[in-house]
Amino acid sequence: MTLLYTEVEEELRAAVRDLLADKCSPSAVLDRAESGTPYDAELWKALARDIGVAGLLIPEELGGSASHHGGASAREAAVVLEELGRAVAPVPFLSSAVLATQALLTAGGDIAGELLGRLAGGEATAALAVSFAASPYAPPAPVATLGEDGTVTGTVTGVIGAEIADVLLVPVRLAHGTGLCAVKASPEVRVMPVTSLDVTRPIATVSFGAAPARIVARADGLEVPWVWEALARGAGLLASEQLGVAEWCLTTTVAYVKERRQFAGRWGRSRRSSTGWRPVAGGRGGQGGGPQRGRPAGGGPPRRGPLGDDAAVAVAVAQAHCGAVAVHAAEECVQLHGGIGMTWEHPAHLYLKRAKADQIALGTPGDHREALAGPADLPAPA
Repeated sequence: MTLLYTEVEEELRAAVRDLLADKCSPSAVLDRAESGTPYDAELWKALARDIGVAGLLIPEELGGSASHHGGASAREAAVVLEELGRAVAPVPFLSSAVLATQALLTAGGDIAGELLGRLAGGEATAALAVSFAASPYAPPAPVATLGEDGTVTGTVTGVIGAEIADVLLVPVRLAHGTGLCAVKASPEVRVMPVTSLDVTRPIATVSFGAAPARIVARADGLEVPWVWEALARGAGLLASEQLGVAEWCLTTTVAYVKERRQFAGRWGRSRRSSTGWRPVAGGRGGQGGGPQRGRPAGGGPPRRGPLGDDAAVAVAVAQAHCGAVAVHAAEECVQLHGGIGMTWEHPAHLYLKRAKADQIALGTPGDHREALAGPADLPAPA
């Protein structure tokens, strides 16, 4: 593993950053949040089709973006998430190109391959119908049911990306075992937005009222391997988004305090305004292992307690550190901007909300620290 970015990764970063600078300014994000349609479909189309970010995790033979960027992998996806975090971009990259895509990759089969081809080409967007608050160490059991007539019924709360999804991937209970179903957006699928802490990434309650479905995969017992894998990979990559949020907050705050004067002196000389670099630099080191090792060895998910493989440890370390770093950087950004940082017009609140929402998503920092207790030979919590 290396923490240095390759030339290909830097080219991808530059392409994404330039596009976001042109089409995703803080004022544009604020305006869209107030419009009632927070997702920017045109921006997502440009990212997915023109730059090819939707297929970064998808193998080239299934239509993925390897040919665009010389062998795309989770590292390239991490670079994209850093830039999306810097811009708090209102696009469904995490929900569609990471969580839903990983669930389909784990499921395999003809239907999954067909859907992955559509996702990679930007022809469709998908969402995994699982709560964004679900932990990779204790994924929720399916709450929806697939009936004998081939339709899905049930309600799932806390879903991200559902409002813009063309296809929802729904873990379901079967007569024997569990399954993963693909359900098209239709009148039988009711997406009800709920108040979200992060106005740039809405969450919704999704109700399936006898919605026609196709079975993508089956599993015995109560296991949901597609959910395990998606949450584990998503948690590792989410750390990169948190790093992007933290770096924007640090850069913006340092630039501001260098110019701000108070009590006959520049704030840029204060110790408080210069102590944010170290944890953010540590965050870069922490998240660097998560994307590359985001898929546990042998394809198994990280489990609560002793983990036993480097991949799961890397994910847990990345999330345990980067979640807190992003929140701290965003809080300092608001505080050190003074009165203007408290206003709706300044974008600082968008970054604080994104940081806090990410911190409690896909496992809390406490969940990830607890998962590290075994490998670190620490006593389990009382």
